[in-house]
Amino acid sequence: VCQVLSPEKSEPSVTPEEARTELDEEMENDICKVWDMSMDEDVALFLQEFNAPDIFMGVFAKSKCPRLTEICVGILGNMACFQDICMSISKDENLGQVLLQRLCDSDSPTLLETSRLLLTCLSQPEVASIWVERIRDSPSVYDCVCFIMSSSTSVELLVKVGEVVDKLFDLDEELMLTWIKSGTCQSVGPSIDDSPEELPDFKIVPCILEAAKQVRSDSPEGLDVYMHILQLLTTVDEGVQAIVQTPDGGKETWSLLYDLVCHELCQPDDPPIIVQEQKTVLASILSVLSAIFASQTEQEYIKMRKNMPLIGSLIRILQYMEGCGKRSVGSSKESEQEETGTAELNEEDFHLKILKDICCELLSNMFQELTKENTLEGLNQGHLNEQTCSCAFQNLLPLYFTSVESFLEVLREADQTLAENLEKRFPSLKVHT
Repeated sequence: VCQVLSPEKSEPSVTPEEARTELDEEMENDICKVWDMSMDEDVALFLQEFNAPDIFMGVFAKSKCPRLTEICVGILGNMACFQDICMSISKDENLGQVLLQRLCDSDSPTLLETSRLLLTCLSQPEVASIWVERIRDSPSVYDCVCFIMSSSTSVELLVKVGEVVDKLFDLDEELMLTWIKSGTCQSVGPSIDDSPEELPDFKIVPCILEAAKQVRSDSPEGLDVYMHILQLLTTVDEGVQAIVQTPDGGKETWSLLYDLVCHELCQPDDPPIIVQEQKTVLASILSVLSAIFASQTEQEYIKMRKNMPLIGSLIRILQYMEGCGKRSVGSSKESEQEETGTAELNEEDFHLKILKDICCELLSNMFQELTKENTLEGLNQGHLNEQTCSCAFQNLLPLYFTSVESFLEVLREADQTLAENLEKRFPSLKVHT
């Protein structure tokens, strides 16, 4: 590696510029062997004793060979998987700054390895706070991350960068708030003038949406990550405002999420068990839709005449959860509870309960906005019938009694027979009407 950095000592006929842009095949193979071996803890410890991180610092400072830089970051990423080495790398302020500067690299493989290294460090509780503080003090990281999310076509890179952002926001709300506000204060990156047109490209929400569109077809895991980032944004008022105060008033976010729920996830021809597989991404999406719906009820794109298919999809999710629960929870869970005498939720049940809660909240809010015309449309399109309404009532009662009662009044005007049948199935409603 040192010879690659200073070729003039051994090969005076080759100019530094020529030698540094490419690795010869033998050298690349040798260094790649070290990269592979660095996944072994003993090798990683040896590399640390040999001051490999310092040598790599020289590479980052001098090398103009993208492949060499990528390999060296990759080796450091492997070394960082081990706690003591990760602590040593993280505490080195100079190395930390140099690694963050790699996020501004134009080489996609180097960006991927840099993101992997950062995620490894952020995932270790002992050093995570060091990196969060370092990133908070480095505004260029926001610029670079937004640029990658808004312009990269590498799904692998977008997923890894998304995981870094997701982890950062999860670890530090203050950092998330800073990034939410960054795009609203000034234009990021090179610009010819200060015109407002420069701003939207680099606000955090449009960048997240662009990345989500890139990964949605090729990476279910990546889509899950970006939907969770949006959900984290909605945990603070500033994040909700960042979504709904975009130039289109949040319409692009709503349209993307609406399309995912109504046309891609948990579809009529899927088996009910699909809800188990998609529970986390569905929970994130519905949580964001719920936040937008609550904030933007006057917006045209929220109007119920356009959103009856969404109500149908919400009820289908609840139906699938019921079907799924009868099979998976019913038999095994009952026997387990008989043995232990407890009704503690396992992790899978916990995530399904979260999905159900979010789904019911959004459905109840939408029920309250329905008119006779909307309801007739839902009945004609098949989104509303006795079976779907019964499922909705079953899940919404008694917590959302007011919403159900409000919808039932509208339903009486649209289809009195159906309303009466539902009252018979749910006597508590008849008592109050």
